[in-house]
Amino acid sequence: MGRYGDDVLAGDWRRRKVIPEVDAEPDLVVEDADSGFCGAVVGFESGAVVLADRHGRRRNFPLLPAAFLLDGHPVTLRRPPRAPVPAARRRTASGSIAVDGVTARVARAGRIWVEGVHDAALVERIWGDDLRIEGVVVEPLEGIDGLGAQVREFDPGPGRRLGVLVDHLVPGSKESRIVARVTSPYVLVTGHPYVDVWQAVKPAALGIAAWPVVPPGRPWKEGVCAALGVAEPTDLWRRILSRVNTFADVETPLINAMERLIDFVTEPG
Repeated sequence: MGRYGDDVLAGDWRRRKVIPEVDAEPDLVVEDADSGFCGAVVGFESGAVVLADRHGRRRNFPLLPAAFLLDGHPVTLRRPPRAPVPAARRRTASGSIAVDGVTARVARAGRIWVEGVHDAALVERIWGDDLRIEGVVVEPLEGIDGLGAQVREFDPGPGRRLGVLVDHLVPGSKESRIVARVTSPYVLVTGHPYVDVWQAVKPAALGIAAWPVVPPGRPWKEGVCAALGVAEPTDLWRRILSRVNTFADVETPLINAMERLIDFVTEPG
């Protein structure tokens, strides 16, 4: 019947040898089959692998099938898949690292009080994510004239701490005299030096050089609106709040005061 038999394609001698594919990892030592150049993988350029020999000489070789020898055996080099780039850690508006996939914590017994709804809205804008994770509720007051009585009614204690954020907390002010009468070790009263929480927003965030100077005796918000050509305080407040996106848009004394209050209220009992 002859050497080939009836089927000229039969027989193992006709099968092509399978050439293994190998990732061209850094420092892998291979030999170019055509030139005999032997070196370690040091990188890639224009789709070619770069080999460096023991003398430091570099040459580029295209990644062709069966073009290299590894331990004396032909191989096909391939560029390793790129490692996934880890996603940048997301930060909250307050600058802390965001915690994904965590629901809001059940509210603590402790509270943070602020003077009014504008203060509460600004705090929520920047520290809202942090406060929900910590389970801290922020409640607005209608001023702090009755702070002493309100603190006594709240009845603070080791597991029921109270933090109070006060506007215009400067030596000799009415606010400083009211605060001095609160002496409970489970209450922390702190604040910022600005007349109103509006003023704690950086002027640059609003596109102005500085907050207008309001003459003594005139309501501060009314004077600011007049100087900036805005008819109603509510209109100006909406504009102010819309320009605040992160802690970088407010002044440092407000940031420091809020961070102290959050730390105090969340301290283990």
